[in-house]
Amino acid sequence: MSTITNQSEHVDGVSGAERLNMGIVEFIITIAVMTASVAIAIDSMLPALPAIGQSLNVANTNDSQLVIGVFFLGFGISQIFFGSLSDAFGRRKVLLGGLAFFTVSMFAAALTQSFETLLILRFIQGIGAAAIRITTMAIVRDCFGGREMARVMSYVMIVFMIVPIVAPSIGQLVILYANWHWIFILIGVIGAILFVWAFSRMKESLPREERMPLSVGAVASGFKTVLTNRITCGYMIGMTMFTAVICAYIVTVQQIFGEVYGLGDWLPIAFAGTAGGIAVANFANGFFVRSFGMRRISHVSMILFTLISVAGFVMSLSGTPAFVVSYLMFSVLLMFFAVIATNFTAISLEPMGHLAGTATAITGFVSTTGGALIGGAVGQLFNGTLQPLFGGFALFGALTILATLWAEKGKLFTHPGDKDVSMDHGGGHM
Repeated sequence: MSTITNQSEHVDGVSGAERLNMGIVEFIITIAVMTASVAIAIDSMLPALPAIGQSLNVANTNDSQLVIGVFFLGFGISQIFFGSLSDAFGRRKVLLGGLAFFTVSMFAAALTQSFETLLILRFIQGIGAAAIRITTMAIVRDCFGGREMARVMSYVMIVFMIVPIVAPSIGQLVILYANWHWIFILIGVIGAILFVWAFSRMKESLPREERMPLSVGAVASGFKTVLTNRITCGYMIGMTMFTAVICAYIVTVQQIFGEVYGLGDWLPIAFAGTAGGIAVANFANGFFVRSFGMRRISHVSMILFTLISVAGFVMSLSGTPAFVVSYLMFSVLLMFFAVIATNFTAISLEPMGHLAGTATAITGFVSTTGGALIGGAVGQLFNGTLQPLFGGFALFGALTILATLWAEKGKLFTHPGDKDVSMDHGGGHM
């Protein structure tokens, strides 16, 4: 049932970018742009939410958030399937299918005149995006191992981090000169270009002799392994809470910056600042994690995140805080989010060994789906104040601390069984 996805030597003797018949620069750019298309589909929508709601006669302004939330839901639910499908049928077929789904549903969304139809299409777009995300990550694992994989992924993440900074400005620019339908047309064109590029340039990275049979039993067994491992399960709960954090922020940021603080056309710039903080935090984490370790950094971050969120909630009870105060708090909180999400993902996979591929799909499925539902629920509580968001953040932080304490048997900052976990998968079980 193991997925053979992290080897540096392959049956056909070809490794690295050569496995796709590409140079390393072309490989990195291709994977980065494929991955970034998911972020574009989310963040470019933010400035358009009021226009979409008005155009499609959405009675409750909070319901416009569903344009983002439903995409997250489709993205989360379908992740569990694409890992197994790409292991069985190869990466290329699943990637091309995902790109086709993504592209056609974008063009269809540009034509719709119904909010309900738009939400169905956004769910389908999320499914297509999940196929793109899962297969591109699997392709990197097929082609590179160890430090080389880490190096490639770091370059990919640089591009991926830039997208949330510029995507809302692209959406704002389209709204300025046209209407919201053209955002979907633009993303559809990007999807079509990526489909043609993948079809003409990308070879299959997983030879037939390395593929795994499609098996419901393998997925069920993978679920059992993940859900009976204390470390993996505890940190997966934390990942779910922090997916809820980013989902709640993204679905309400337009209303907070636009309605509460009246930023209007300045929304993309304000959003770019907080997204830039996430990029800075990721770089800093990469620099310091070797010296201080994943647990020290992420545990301190989750405690500080929770304390700042509580302070923000208390402040918001007595009125709306000044914009500068709120903006600084959101920026710092999102920097902590980046550090926590990155390290929690790595820690959750530590005990999984050869099941890392299956575990990634399962933890991604649980955390993204659960986070989208919980974060979306917080978004629906928006009442013209910052109370629901800060209150939700504080609750998510507190629950993460409890889940981490349970996973680590009451000991934060260092893991009492580090040596055992690396040597014996049974050491982390409940």
